Amino acid sequence: MNPLKRLVTAIAATTLLAGAAHADPIVLATKSFTEQHILSAMTTQYLQKKGFQVTPKTNIATVISRNAMINKQIDMTWEYTGTSLIIFNHINKRMTPQESYDTVKKLDAKLGLVWLKPANMNNTYAFAMQRKRAEKENISTMSELVARIEHIRQTDPDNNWMLGLDLEFSGRSDGMKPLQQAYNMPLDRPQIRQMDPGLVYNAVRDGFVDAGLIYTTDGRVKGFDLKVLEDDKGFFPSYAVTPVVRKDTLEANPGLEEAMNTLSSQLNNDVISTLNAKVDIDHETPQQVAREFLQQKGLL
Repeated sequence: MNPLKRLVTAIAATTLLAGAAHADPIVLATKSFTEQHILSAMTTQYLQKKGFQVTPKTNIATVISRNAMINKQIDMTWEYTGTSLIIFNHINKRMTPQESYDTVKKLDAKLGLVWLKPANMNNTYAFAMQRKRAEKENISTMSELVARIEHIRQTDPDNNWMLGLDLEFSGRSDGMKPLQQAYNMPLDRPQIRQMDPGLVYNAVRDGFVDAGLIYTTDGRVKGFDLKVLEDDKGFFPSYAVTPVVRKDTLEANPGLEEAMNTLSSQLNNDVISTLNAKVDIDHETPQQVAREFLQQKGLL
């Protein structure tokens, strides 16, 4: 190679390295609960291994995160289909999980936001009981729970079944009242115990309430050996967690879409509830749990 060509090649290489060194990092925003902390740590570690620069922003409120994405202040998040459908787009129509995903994907495309591959997990509401008690009384669905409550009401009115609910769900327009209508579930006021969402799991485990409203991927479901009752009438919307990335961020970062789809495909309810339990019950850090998981999957 002659000296001139060698100089041109050196300048080009230097320019590429400088551009890579000064490339804007991908700003990842996640919410303020265990599952999202794990997703943040997992995404950051995996993408950095793949050569991307990532700046994680944690404990970001849902609506703030949404507005920041639209205003191009953050680049990526893990969002739930039900949240986008109901909170962002004010759609309360019952849909299948696929319909929910297709709807929010189409709506957000207009805003320059791309919904990638959803994880095979659904962090939605459900009712749960002590597993031993549910099996003993042959209760595995919401309809069977309602039938049991009504049987007790008619045969032993002094033995009120207690349901543990968080304060928000009790008063939401898409919460307890429409649930009662959907399942034809009459309840007396004393049968409902309102409490902090985190206390419901302990209340069910300890028998303070007979059944309680939980999130299906919470680590305490597995850790406390609770039985999640099937929502056999499909009342609760699907909350499939999905990587959502700004379109221009994907265009500026070749390989990012493939990487996030690979990561998303590793997740399901059993996986994430196990990881959540390691943090909430075994007191491991989200970073430690994420690292161990990625190593087990051969992604680190």
